[in-house]
Amino acid sequence: MIIGGGPAGLSAALVLARARRDVAVVDAGEPRNATAGHMQGFLTRDGMPPARLLETGRTEVRGYGAEIIEGTVERASDTGAGFVLTLGDGTRLRGRAVLVATGVTDVLPDVPGLRERWGREVQMCPYCHGWEVRDRRIVVLATMPASVHQATLLSQWSPDVTLLTGEAPEDEDAARLDVRGVRVVEGEAARLIVEQDRLTGVELADGSVLGCDAVFVAPTTVAENGPLTDLGCAFGDDGFVKVDAAGRTSVPGVWAAGNVVNPMGQVVIAVSAGATAGAMINADLIEAEIAERLAA
Repeated sequence: MIIGGGPAGLSAALVLARARRDVAVVDAGEPRNATAGHMQGFLTRDGMPPARLLETGRTEVRGYGAEIIEGTVERASDTGAGFVLTLGDGTRLRGRAVLVATGVTDVLPDVPGLRERWGREVQMCPYCHGWEVRDRRIVVLATMPASVHQATLLSQWSPDVTLLTGEAPEDEDAARLDVRGVRVVEGEAARLIVEQDRLTGVELADGSVLGCDAVFVAPTTVAENGPLTDLGCAFGDDGFVKVDAAGRTSVPGVWAAGNVVNPMGQVVIAVSAGATAGAMINADLIEAEIAERLAA
């Protein structure tokens, strides 16, 4: 049973269905990148709309007999002899293994206009969208220490990068920004300015305006941990579930892959993690079947 029908979940479903496993994918239909018109940096899929990738993936996994169920998982439980998922409509699914690929929620700073432009001129990943705003005016909203790193990265794509921060960086951070030609402006973003459905600037609390064509921000990522918490999986200090390289959690038979494990992972990374987890789930099930036969 796979909870989450995004790139990681569908990739695992494809591997498992091709391994002749009975597979059910429960998908709430709320992909993280729903507001993005295109995904980038995925070899052979560069520029494809995310919705098309998911549609293609669903078609492929269904072609091997996997079932895709539209809905939400309200409760996950371990019976000792398998797992039970209780869906929002009361349906109960039973299976021998669970893969959680529920992703994360991005919590943006409370700046008027930011959410409305999210996935358009407002982005988070330089590698995903830096090329699309090359040589344009970019403002980075400093929301955490990593924002300095984000600004230095973006200077690879544009010579006009400004870090908007409440307190100017000092010492090594200041030197690094200077070396990369990143301008620092102290202030607080009050709102985004949009003209004719196009971002043109950021208005500051003092009324001044920073002209820009794109805004990058590092949102707070909150993992959708519900099923993992229900099943008693161990979590790290960062709030994300602990897994090994294959996606095994601390609970035998429970796996996790995609952004619920690695919030910074791009689509191609989530696909890889899902494929790895799917293959290892099948291998573990084979070993369990061998042990059952030998013990009989």
